Amino acid sequence: MTIARVYLVAGELSGDILGAGLMRELKARHPGVEFRGIGGPRMIAEGIDSRFPLETLSVMGLVEVLKHLPGLVRVRRTLRQDALDWRPDIVIGIDAPDFNLGLERQLREAGLTTAHYVSPSVWAWRQGRVKGIARSVDAMLTFLPFEAAFYVRHRVPVAFVGHPLADELPLVNDRGEAREALGLSARGVSDAAPLLAVLPGSRANEIRFLGAIFLDAAERLCREREALRVVIPAATPARRAELEGVLEGREALRERVILIDGQSREAMVAADAVLLASGTAALEAMLCHRAMVVAYRMAPMTHWLAKRLVKTEWISLPNLIAREALVPELIQDDASPEGIAAELAALLDDAEARHALEARFAAMHEGLQRDASRRAVDAVEALVARRALPASVAPEALEEGT
Repeated sequence: MTIARVYLVAGELSGDILGAGLMRELKARHPGVEFRGIGGPRMIAEGIDSRFPLETLSVMGLVEVLKHLPGLVRVRRTLRQDALDWRPDIVIGIDAPDFNLGLERQLREAGLTTAHYVSPSVWAWRQGRVKGIARSVDAMLTFLPFEAAFYVRHRVPVAFVGHPLADELPLVNDRGEAREALGLSARGVSDAAPLLAVLPGSRANEIRFLGAIFLDAAERLCREREALRVVIPAATPARRAELEGVLEGREALRERVILIDGQSREAMVAADAVLLASGTAALEAMLCHRAMVVAYRMAPMTHWLAKRLVKTEWISLPNLIAREALVPELIQDDASPEGIAAELAALLDDAEARHALEARFAAMHEGLQRDASRRAVDAVEALVARRALPASVAPEALEEGT
């Protein structure tokens, strides 16, 4: 069986990275395979004929989506006809579920084989969407075992491929080497000094809701611990400027804070404990094997709606993967400087508990390190050949819950 044509539609830079990995694996197995659809710089470098710029689908927020809706409808219509004319062996939507699942459904109804790479958070909220997903795809390719378990329960064909981040990050890391890479000794941080990494988020809203609270918590800890130092990675120059603004007037804290550009993973590996907003950063901290506290605040109306819509017991990915509360989660009013400082103090004061958690996270990391691109292509080959999905991508950990 040879795969000759693959239609790929990525919606943002993270999808571009995933798509490039798929393309490399497909080319290794099927020399001469052609690619078409939408991709970014990495996918273009691998040979995709991108019909639109990657940014075409990168629209966030209700107002922005409504503003761009007519254009998005035209893009979907154009891609649908382009795929039907080209007749690929398979169509793979990469993330961007609001756009891609609709396109996949139209193409599947027209007789093409479809897959979706990266499950939307249907297990957490609006679970009724799974019926539409079942009509849109011949298989869902998931990163995480609890996602695969959800689709099995809803009788949607699914392949658990593992998480690309788990493939990317090493199973063994060194705290001292990370501190050296960040140049912390030159900034007065000794190898033995306790270090807290603070990651309030990569979006302006997260800095607005969490920046001052996170720094208040860090300031409390610094008052109680003379040796404690705090490293804060700024995701972008704009976030750095905002963090500098939050630090203004906190002269005592500024003496303890090392503000760096990017290098969030190095900061987490270098740290003894991590304070962060929920999201992918919590998964990264887990894959860096570091104890953490997750805290999150949002607009009151958003929180009111979320409490009624979200169906999961936990919000952080480490807890969702483990199916137990390994990581403290402080949400909305609980995310106070006092509450956060208390949870972090417990971690900083209990080296034995931290080391046990680091070992647990390393084991969880190993469970997700599956060579995701290879396993995804295993599933793609089975779909194209109209075979059952292979045992190599069988869903695992079919626990009850979500």
